[in-house]
Amino acid sequence: MNRDGQIISIGGGGFGRNPDEPIIENYILQQSNISKPNICFLPTASAEDKDYIDNYYKAFSKLNCNAKHISLFSRTPDLIKELNHSDIIYIGGGNTKSMLAVFREWGIDKILYSEYKAGKILSGVSAGAICWFNQGVTDSWEKDLKVMDCMGLL
Repeated sequence: MNRDGQIISIGGGGFGRNPDEPIIENYILQQSNISKPNICFLPTASAEDKDYIDNYYKAFSKLNCNAKHISLFSRTPDLIKELNHSDIIYIGGGNTKSMLAVFREWGIDKILYSEYKAGKILSGVSAGAICWFNQGVTDSWEKDLKVMDCMGLL
């Protein structure tokens, strides 16, 4: 029997700010109820910032999990296969509008919905936190905060 997954939205912080104290990351891993879960990071909103990806591996390499990330700006793997193999999908922070445009172009929004319906843990920080909602307030533009449509899972 399939059950909806869990969405863990983090307003700020996480491994991007404090990779040496993975308190939130431990919590996310524990929610999967798998002894060594597969976690996949999508750093799309940060334009795949190398330091951000390094901090992801620095934080999660200390924990009992199999960590990987997916690049959408180089040779992109089979997204359905990679995300389906993941127990936890973690969306990074950055530019929400740009990230969602890329996700929609690659069909990731639809894949994430399917993974949620299959019972996966979906998580994210900042842009990766508001993306799950019908709408979110974002600073993706140079001036002013704006409301934008997001993926609509919540």
